[in-house]
Amino acid sequence: MTVITTFKEKKREKQIKYEKSVLREISIKALKEKVQQFFGSSRFVSGLMMNAGIEEACYDVAIEAYLLGANYSRFGRYGESLDQVRHRCEKEYKHLVDTLYNFFLYWGHGSEAVMSESLYYMCEQYVSSWWSEGFNKGEKRHKLRLH
Repeated sequence: MTVITTFKEKKREKQIKYEKSVLREISIKALKEKVQQFFGSSRFVSGLMMNAGIEEACYDVAIEAYLLGANYSRFGRYGESLDQVRHRCEKEYKHLVDTLYNFFLYWGHGSEAVMSESLYYMCEQYVSSWWSEGFNKGEKRHKLRLH
């Protein structure tokens, strides 16, 4: 008797294996440094960073953006530019930016009304940075045939 598996299960197993291998390339130190780099200068966000949950949310969004970039890097291998590939995953990308932004708004209790637009741009740059890094690492992995 053989075990019957579906195509979806095999695809999901392969995706998990790829994500694990890609995640080995980022460190917690790098995550902390980027959070400080992007949000450390903002008075509003640095006040919120005293809460450990907010910093962890930044890490979660960074990891998701990194994996999104790495997963879509295969299109760069076929000749598409970084902007064309980012346009392909615009919906997921925007969801990550909005998630981080709304998380800051929720934990800020409305005290950031003046900083609202600049906070959104900080979140967008943060996600963009991690997405680009994941994209570049994924492209390198495809060139080295480590996918």
